[in-house]
Amino acid sequence: MARCLVFMVFQIYCLISTVGLPLPLDPAELLQLRGDVGGGRLSVDPADLREASADFGGFTHAEPLAVYHPRGAGDVAALVRAAYSRGAGGLRVSARGHGHSISGQAQVPGGVVVDMSHGWRADQDRKHARALPVYSPGLGGHYVDVWGGELWIDVLNWTLAHGGLAPRSWTDYLYLSVGGTLSNAGISGQAFHHGPQISNVYELDIVTGKGETVTCSATTNPDLFLGALGGLGQFGIITRARIALEPAPRKVRWIRALYSNFTEFTADQERLISQHGGRRFDYVEGFVVAAEGLINNWRSSFFSPQNPVKLSSLKQHTGVLYCLEVTKNYDESTAATVDQEVDALLGDLNFLPGTVFTTDLPYVDFLDRVHKAELKLRGKGMWEVPHPWLNLFVPASRIADFDRAVFHGILGSRTSGGPILIYPMNKHK
Repeated sequence: MARCLVFMVFQIYCLISTVGLPLPLDPAELLQLRGDVGGGRLSVDPADLREASADFGGFTHAEPLAVYHPRGAGDVAALVRAAYSRGAGGLRVSARGHGHSISGQAQVPGGVVVDMSHGWRADQDRKHARALPVYSPGLGGHYVDVWGGELWIDVLNWTLAHGGLAPRSWTDYLYLSVGGTLSNAGISGQAFHHGPQISNVYELDIVTGKGETVTCSATTNPDLFLGALGGLGQFGIITRARIALEPAPRKVRWIRALYSNFTEFTADQERLISQHGGRRFDYVEGFVVAAEGLINNWRSSFFSPQNPVKLSSLKQHTGVLYCLEVTKNYDESTAATVDQEVDALLGDLNFLPGTVFTTDLPYVDFLDRVHKAELKLRGKGMWEVPHPWLNLFVPASRIADFDRAVFHGILGSRTSGGPILIYPMNKHK
């Protein structure tokens, strides 16, 4: 049974692991710590401290004592062991992927921030250097082992270049770390079919709060495995993840359609995610937008001059509109039938007549679409600003109440100031 769930913006994630309590160290103790933490680099450079003091949310700032740059999992474990050995009044440690937390979760005042962003590049024993994708007969598919601080965009480019493969489940934004999203959920428009990213992992290496490196899966140390996936980093630091892969399509038919009736919009979303087999879309999302702000909405780059929104068809609709967003993947072998398949799927839907807009683009360009919007916002000075964002799950039984109370009641027509995304998800996924 389909269950419509709502998120109120991008998925923004961080990787967290804390040990002990914050306690300032004197210079002699800091020198001793440097000798206890393996071959990584312990930095007190003001630029490193400044970067680790902030995050994407832009609301909190907390300066650490130092920033640790590990060469690999062994260095991460050595640091955590050193912190743990100092006891309950010792050193606090927090792991930072690429700083996309919202409320300072990866900051640690007076402690040590572990910069996970480059560990695999300098690992001397190459244990966590980039591995090639592997086919497993037992799993019936491919996988790739990746460093926890790796960006998803880099994982995608690597697996595409080595076998034309790609992870099955995504976030909307790919410049997030693997360990960060796996510590949360990892949700985008594919989650209705494949489940979130945490449902597409075969194995993890985790540095626990005692500094032990533990390999875990659904059958080996399953409590740690299931705890760490979506565990907000509180069960340890993910240093390696074995990610499920599938053959990547070449092209994407990207389609948007507008609704003025929320009940019809969510009913169509639920209908689409309940379909099985090949007769379904590959990605289903949606977003809320003020009718008068449609052209200037942050996601409106989709509507190019060659594919304009005809506002004349929307003049009778004021206030809130809803945009259904779907895709159909295809390649050379299926290009001849994609038009027929899309028409059949759209034929059952109840969007406003004359408001279907389509574009075709390479699969990678679709997955990386938010980064293009990021570059535009950076150019306008609108990216490095505070982001008071919120993610919520709302059951299908209450989503109409949410629309009345929030989209129409609290927000009214003021929905063009930021993204409000709606992800329908199957509950059992």
